Amino acid sequence: MKWGTALAGTAALASTLSPTLVKSAAADVPAAAGESQLMTTACYHNCGGRCILYAEVQDGVVKRIVPDVQAEDGVDMPRATPCVRGRTQINRVYAAERLKYPMKRVGERGENRFERITWEEALDTIANEMIRLKEAYGNESFFFHYASGTQWRGPDGRAPIRRLLSLFGGFTGYYGTYSSACYSAATPYITGIGSNSVDDMLNSRLVVLFSDNPVVTRNGGDGSGYYCMKAKENGTRFISVDPVLNDSAVALDAEWIPINPGTDVALIAALAYVMVQEDIYDRDFMATHSVGFDESTLPEGAPPNSSWMAYIMGDADGIAKTPEWAAPITGIPVSRIVQLAREIALTKPCCLIQGLGWQRRAYGEQPVRALPILAAMSGNFGIPGGGTGMRSGNGTSIKSGGFPEPTNPIEAQIPVFLWPDFITRGTEMTALVKDGDGLRGAESLSANMKFMWNHGGNCITNQHSDINGTIEMLRDDSKLELIVTSEVMMTPSCLVSDILLPAATGFEADNLITGLGAGRANWLMYSHQVIEPLFESRTDLWVAEQLAERLGILEQYQEGHATREDWMREMVAVTQAEYPDFPTFEEFKEVGIYKRFTAGQVVAGAAFREDPVANPLPTETGKIEIFSPYLYSLNYPEGMPAIPMYIPEWEGVSDPLRERFPLLMTTNHAVHRSHSTFANVEILQEAHQHVVMINTLDAAARGIQSGDTVRVFNDRGTIELKARVTPRIRPGNVNVWQGTWHKPDANGVDVGGCCNTLTKYHPTPFAKGNPQHTNLVQVEKV
Repeated sequence: MKWGTALAGTAALASTLSPTLVKSAAADVPAAAGESQLMTTACYHNCGGRCILYAEVQDGVVKRIVPDVQAEDGVDMPRATPCVRGRTQINRVYAAERLKYPMKRVGERGENRFERITWEEALDTIANEMIRLKEAYGNESFFFHYASGTQWRGPDGRAPIRRLLSLFGGFTGYYGTYSSACYSAATPYITGIGSNSVDDMLNSRLVVLFSDNPVVTRNGGDGSGYYCMKAKENGTRFISVDPVLNDSAVALDAEWIPINPGTDVALIAALAYVMVQEDIYDRDFMATHSVGFDESTLPEGAPPNSSWMAYIMGDADGIAKTPEWAAPITGIPVSRIVQLAREIALTKPCCLIQGLGWQRRAYGEQPVRALPILAAMSGNFGIPGGGTGMRSGNGTSIKSGGFPEPTNPIEAQIPVFLWPDFITRGTEMTALVKDGDGLRGAESLSANMKFMWNHGGNCITNQHSDINGTIEMLRDDSKLELIVTSEVMMTPSCLVSDILLPAATGFEADNLITGLGAGRANWLMYSHQVIEPLFESRTDLWVAEQLAERLGILEQYQEGHATREDWMREMVAVTQAEYPDFPTFEEFKEVGIYKRFTAGQVVAGAAFREDPVANPLPTETGKIEIFSPYLYSLNYPEGMPAIPMYIPEWEGVSDPLRERFPLLMTTNHAVHRSHSTFANVEILQEAHQHVVMINTLDAAARGIQSGDTVRVFNDRGTIELKARVTPRIRPGNVNVWQGTWHKPDANGVDVGGCCNTLTKYHPTPFAKGNPQHTNLVQVEKV
């Protein structure tokens, strides 16, 4: 009944809070019975924001969530107000799906048969298995899985268990992320830097968004959405190049250029062709600031006709990248390609921004490297209101201590997306990029994966490609012998685990976390424990210390830190040493928030533009590296050529498989989920129904109307969900928002509608990253 009252209270408006209540929110002074207390906490998920929250607590129950109540000290920027996800944190804390007790698997993996056990049995089992597996296979058989459900600086989060594993002898690590593997891998081979701070968009006359939805996906993280809206108010014009007329384009009154997904490099090449043909590009800048733009700027050792100019003019392959060539590939009319090229080249300043969606595709490295070429050619690189063509930045940061992790004795790292290969063929994985697996830190591995710790993550199944194939691989527990999952909810990934540990939520323990402001701010927050841990949930630090004791390394683990506060004081001391105005630990704990602001706009590459010799870019050549000597040395033109190129995708627009599965499926982010976090919150499901977007023409051809139940399928599986018939998606395409929980029925049909039932486990060529936007499907009415 208390929980029901708490959930009902979330409808109350934050504006009703009195200043007295705010001022009296001392964490160490409990409120009297029946009185409310306001305490700082945080939204700690992987949305990029970590927005400031206050929890109003009464009689040990969270009554409602309140946004940032502090003024901005006159700085022209928004408060860090939570979105629909942050405002439903209470619903997560008190969710029926909470993992309540330690459990162990009693049936076959994937059968969802568990029994309740004590914490003592769970910890003893884990410790004993760690000792056994270490003796049998060595520490390279241990793996700490990729996860993003918690974003604490500490003492909770991923670091306590990673510290434990390192002190136990180490574990095979990973590099890259599911979010931005191709972006991170390709950036050093084009600019080596990001783009202007988001608030610099206020200086732009034209902003072209490529595969970006900033009002939805980036508003909390760096304020891109806010500054987009402010720029619109100032008269800035927006264009959105995307298969979907997304919510940002609608909010910004942007012109929508619907493009076939995966064909962006073909468009960029054609835009560059028009700029050259009409002589509307910055010839002098390209001659002095780039490598490989034309034959005269190629580095020593590069073969003839290997420049960007040779590629777009057809000297390299006999095919000029004209608008007429690009139009049937991209689906964009010739006249619109020509017009867009002129707009970008002749509008000053013009800001080109890339999102991360296009790099989660089959050849996702290519568009990352291609767009900065247009920014440079159009004369917008390194100027206010322009940008580098990369992703816009925050403009400020804050130094803070994290929970300490010793050096991992195992240097080997796998690409994060290839963890299934580590299970099935780990000892065969190689360091080669071409015809290899991209293993780092070692030439080979001594063992396959035998132990996995999954910490606050849903990437074992739900967020990984080809769920059905992954579950089938995991059924054989002689391959991966123990999967431990520490989790708040009973997620789909829990269902293929062996030991389940109920974790405390962010409301149930004191933690530190850093937040990103909107362009000009960053902060460190003291996120208070506002309620007692529910059921038998425990903190991450407690679990790590209990295991350390059983493994005989507790004294080494604690290093004199007897309490949770001891760790936090040491972490805060790092920030105190950096900033003279930082308060004492006790003051910080009471106030809960420390903010830092910058003076304003940051122009990336400005010094380089002024003097490229004195201020080189952090690339191998020090310039905009259109031709990369390193990539050329790989001799991998079919996967990662020396210059960016359009490479037709498997399961792309020109794949013959479209005869069977004619629709291209993308898997965009949902406004009401942070990946799969919040997927079980009923009020969000009701407000934002999970649907497949399908174009009016495609729906009519299949007899489908909005609200009809449909099946989306390919050879990897079938999902069932409602259809939303709309002209806001390009014909020939469908979109299923990622993150909803996998829920197979008795026939194996995923009635939860998880997109990864349909996605392909096929890593990108260079980053070995996630291609989960590259899929062919068919849709039928049920």
